[in-house]
Amino acid sequence: MDVKFAFENAGEISFGTIYRPIAKVSFKSLRGNIWTDTWMAVDSGADFTILPRYLSEDLEVSLERDCIKDTTAGVGGEQSIYLCKKRIKAKLGHYERNVPLAFFDSNEVPALLGRLGFLETFNTEFLKSHVVVFKS
Repeated sequence: MDVKFAFENAGEISFGTIYRPIAKVSFKSLRGNIWTDTWMAVDSGADFTILPRYLSEDLEVSLERDCIKDTTAGVGGEQSIYLCKKRIKAKLGHYERNVPLAFFDSNEVPALLGRLGFLETFNTEFLKSHVVVFKS
């Protein structure tokens, strides 16, 4: 069965209404059986999945012990990130995956559902009706 999410209406600009593909993803804590839900931008341009820094605490991930510090560059410039040494269990609808995950060194950035080990494990459709569809 497919998993579908309606795009988020991000508002009007002079070109028209901006719609962003989003998905609700649950991540399992690294040390316990606690799941944390977050809404993420489905970003086919993101190499991998990256969460804001504050979610590392919810997922019981120590940025110092459980991660490797690195940098990434994108539209917003270069930022420090923390690459989790272990894959994290994630649920998207009824689908479950063990995904590579990174954390931004900031809370001022959106959660990005990226390609490597996550988005690329689905057939993903961005429909003109402003719906994103995930198929196994």
